[in-house]
Amino acid sequence: MYKSPNVGIFAKSNDKFVLLPFGYAETKLKKITEIMETEPIYVSIAGNRIIGPMVVLNNNGMILPSTASEDELIYLKRLTGLNVAKLDSKYTAVGNLISTNDKGAIISPLFKGEFDKYIGDILGVEVHTMSVAEFNQTGSTVVSTNTGAAVHPKATEQEVDVISSVLKVEAEPLTINGGIPYLSSGMIWNSRSLIVGTLTTGPELIMLSRAFRM
Repeated sequence: MYKSPNVGIFAKSNDKFVLLPFGYAETKLKKITEIMETEPIYVSIAGNRIIGPMVVLNNNGMILPSTASEDELIYLKRLTGLNVAKLDSKYTAVGNLISTNDKGAIISPLFKGEFDKYIGDILGVEVHTMSVAEFNQTGSTVVSTNTGAAVHPKATEQEVDVISSVLKVEAEPLTINGGIPYLSSGMIWNSRSLIVGTLTTGPELIMLSRAFRM
């Protein structure tokens, strides 16, 4: 994707559709939608092509940053039929700060508990605030589907147990793109399929397949 192994920067998927930036090549689009078994939606977030870090998404709802335009919000509501809302926070890379599936959500301590109920209502899940491996970017360090989860490799055993309990799937520590611990940057994911960056090694692929039951 844009000749970058950081495929998760430019796209975000759930089980129904994949969000892609305007101008994305149709030849690559076809391959992605076939692998993910989803419909494509071209979108900008706050007027730019960086999608993954700026969106929180499951099959119930979608959270956008406060900098997203009203036109973008209305457009996404119309095309997805989801509960789409903006988070009124100074932290705009909401996708890096919230990890969710359809069973639960892990929220960054940077929000200081201010938006727990709001986030839970939008996504239709119970939420839990925690850091992972001493990082507050929980959306970067935890990737979850309805079948499994991947966690920063330096997460403690207790953190992995809590993440598994909140998201109600088994979580496993692993890396992407040849040792990168910030998992969401190198992945596009849903409950059926994964697309990973080109630098991802064979052993990492095996661990990803096991973690997500694929």
